[in-house]
Amino acid sequence: MSLPSFIDVAIIGAGAAGLGAARALGAFPGKVGTGFPSGNAANTNPSGLSVLVLEARDRIGGRAHTLILPGDIRFDLGCEWLHSGDVNSFTPIARQLGFTVDRNRPPWREQSVDKAFPAEDRNEFITALDGFYDRCEQAADRDDDSAASLYLEPGNRWNPMIDAISTYVNGCELDQVSVHDADCYEDTEINWRVRQGYGALIAAYGAPCPVALNTQVRLIDHSGTRIRIETSRGTLEADKVIVTAPTDIIAREEIRFSPPLPDKVAAAAGLPLGLADKVMLGLSEPEVLPIDGNLRGATMRTATGAYHLRPFGQPCIAGFFGGTFARELEDAGNGAIAAQAIDEIAALLGNDFRRKLTPLGESRWGHDPFARGSYSHALPGHAGDRAILAAPVDGRIFFAGEATSPNYFSTAHGARDSGERAAGEMISSATA
Repeated sequence: MSLPSFIDVAIIGAGAAGLGAARALGAFPGKVGTGFPSGNAANTNPSGLSVLVLEARDRIGGRAHTLILPGDIRFDLGCEWLHSGDVNSFTPIARQLGFTVDRNRPPWREQSVDKAFPAEDRNEFITALDGFYDRCEQAADRDDDSAASLYLEPGNRWNPMIDAISTYVNGCELDQVSVHDADCYEDTEINWRVRQGYGALIAAYGAPCPVALNTQVRLIDHSGTRIRIETSRGTLEADKVIVTAPTDIIAREEIRFSPPLPDKVAAAAGLPLGLADKVMLGLSEPEVLPIDGNLRGATMRTATGAYHLRPFGQPCIAGFFGGTFARELEDAGNGAIAAQAIDEIAALLGNDFRRKLTPLGESRWGHDPFARGSYSHALPGHAGDRAILAAPVDGRIFFAGEATSPNYFSTAHGARDSGERAAGEMISSATA
């Protein structure tokens, strides 16, 4: 199907942000979800505007994607948890779409195999971690936007493990994390899961939206009366554009603006994507491990994995790697993440455990050409870049994505909400 020559609103990216913008425009002024037929064609909806989402991938969802593995194991390659589930905008959407929300608490602060991490050590680590967070919070109240690593207690034995936690939470080590930005993140500490997969939920949410797949945007030329958009499938024009591309794509200028938007490029560079990768291992004798248990690969180094044992009671172990170590494993090639996970688990549970584990799948977001990473963090001194990136340009180009969310960055619901916000800004500018 060829692209239309003109569209009122072009949305760049069919991740949670782009789909949130499309659904908001389809809902205006009616209810969410009305106005979009099935299929991938542009559509005139109740807002009175023709809308088309341009997506580089061959699927919708962006950094949300659920794989259904043998044995009906659900594996979320990207976002998995409904963070702040009690206020997360995807929670009521899940209910409306018939998805099951599991409200059991996550196992992150638990350890199921005491010989690997005895309770005394675990309690000592939690005390050190909480003390670090308290010092960061105090530092955020001061004017200097410094690196979170400065607030590690000198010589504390648990510092490498606290840094490892950062690689999972931020996708990077603490020396790359702004304390002001981290302090802005709002967390109710309620974390739920979608039984059928978060990626599957977001795909269902976006299914009615008009999307052109396999359409990589290369240039947004806003020099004329209409905005000209050059893509891998040809050129089209639009009156308004909502850009939801990941920050690394903007910072690398893989999508170019003409005239250039140096402030946007600089802001995106100050909000790089960290890296958090996952691996799923099949477990041949699941009864030997507890359901929804937790296991840490090591307790005295930053380069280590964390493991979720038998999520939802499934016969599998999910592994998690972040930061520099995840990049090293990605660069080592396909299968390296699974191999590392198996080595760590065998070191903890005994070498005989290897025969029980089978690699089923792994993510490599750093090597994904349409992502270049997992989720954003603000570099020290760059907490203000989120507002700069989010600001509209000339009432014609609008920006959304998790990196533009002031309080829910790095989350799928933060991305979705930002798309809704950008759509509202666009409607307001048109009626002003």
